[in-house]
Order: sequence, then structure tokens, then C-alpha cells
Amino acid sequence: MKWVAPAESSAMGAALRAAKLAGEAVMGVYAEGDPEVETKDDGSPVTAADRASNAAIKGALAVTGRRILSEEGGDAGAGEEGEYTWVVDPLDGTADFVDRTGEFTVMIALVHGGRPVLGVVNWPAGGIVYAAEAGCGAFLRRAAKPWEPVAAPWERMTATTGKSASDPATCRVLGSRHHASDRERKLAGRLGIRKIAGVGSSLKACMIGAGEADACFTYTDKMREWDTAASDCIVSEAGGKMTDMRGAGLEYWCDMAEGTSHRNGVLVTNGTALHERILEKAF
Repeated sequence: MKWVAPAESSAMGAALRAAKLAGEAVMGVYAEGDPEVETKDDGSPVTAADRASNAAIKGALAVTGRRILSEEGGDAGAGEEGEYTWVVDPLDGTADFVDRTGEFTVMIALVHGGRPVLGVVNWPAGGIVYAAEAGCGAFLRRAAKPWEPVAAPWERMTATTGKSASDPATCRVLGSRHHASDRERKLAGRLGIRKIAGVGSSLKACMIGAGEADACFTYTDKMREWDTAASDCIVSEAGGKMTDMRGAGLEYWCDMAEGTSHRNGVLVTNGTALHERILEKAF
């Protein structure tokens, strides 16, 4: 199935342009070599790439006139009921950016009524853009080579493929390279999972949406709305499933005063019976 790229005047067009400009800004800093790393109040790292990407995104999305909630600074107040809000992570996977693994992304979502209705994830070092709109499906677009402008046709994403597994012991599981916990390793043991491959940033969810992996999970309460909103839309539209570790759907109310953390972790799967089988052993 082909997907025609939307006009830049549309929400998706604006999101794709913002993601492209942000990716270029990130790769510009990446090409300079080892970045200077600062530590934010919450203990997470931040670099010039985070700030350059944030500026590019806010500039590109300003034309839409919609509120922007960003990890690196945006409207921190409560939005009005029924409002559409951009939820942005300018550089997801800052640790991977610093370690030069190439596994970092730019994430842009549009949220309405507590759910993401649009999601774009740009993997600039890998040359892939993932995109989805509620009710329209999920798609990806590849560059000929990493770092080159993306110009290939859009491809439909399907989480459940001929290789998808519903048995935890035989499924392809991804995990964080930097933040894996003993609790997650113990769950893997209860499920009979033999191997968890380390992958950075939101790429784990995008790979599941593309049918390249089957599951990833984390118990951490440090995942925020901007860490999942874009990939939540993409995974859901690809036929996969994203919930917290108790099986509840993730909510996005974009209110810094009330908190933006997913307090019960995150589980992403290919949408098969695998999801419930993992939840059965989660607690």
C-alpha cells in the first residue's frame, strides 16, 4: 500500500518537516565529534544536539499555532480541554548519541483527548522515518544511505508478520542498552526469554511496529509522555500494542503540573497473545 506524503500545510506535513530539520540539526552536532554533556535537574544528560533539535522543531511547528510540550522546554502549563498539543522529544536516546551508537531519534506526536493521533519518529543516523496517523495506518521511508535525505517510497508497517511469535520463549525481545534493571531480567527469566537484544531510544518500539522484533518492556517510572507518544501512535497503527506493565493504556494529558510520567512502566508487543502472556507474569 502506498502512502502519499501530505502537504506541508497539514499537521502531518508540518511534523515531517520539523522532524527532518531536527534530524539535520542533530547530525550536524554529531558530525563535530564528542559533544559536551550537561546534567539536568532530573539527572538525565543534555547536549547541544538536544537544544538545536528543540529549536528546529519549535520553529517548524510554530506555524500550526498549537501548544508544544517538549522535554527540552515548551509550554509547561495545563492546556484547555479538547486542545491539540504537540508532544516532542527532540533527541530520544541522548546516551546513545554521546556513545556514538547511532541509535537516537527525533520524536514528534500530536495529542488530543489523552491519546496520540499522529506520530513521527526520525532515525537520522539510520536514514529511516516512521510515521502514522490515527485511522490511516503506519508507514516508514528509507534513505539510500544513512544520513542522506529520505526520498524512497513510503512502505506500510505491519507489526504482526510471518516471523512474529506469541510464545515468550521464542519471541524476539529488545531492551535498553543503558537502563536494563534486575526486575526486567527476572521477568525475562519467568517468561523463558533467553536473550534480550540491546537497542537504543524509541527504535525498539519502531522495530516492533515494523515486524522486526516482537516485544520490549520496562518497569521504570521515568518514562515520560514525550518518550512514548509518537511511537505509541506508530505501534498502534501498525497493529501492535503499547500499554503499561499492568495492561492499562497509556494516557497523554500534557500537563506538567499534574505530571507526565508513566508510573507503571511500558510494554510494547506485536499485538498477538504475547502481550497478555507477558502481563500474566509481570507481577
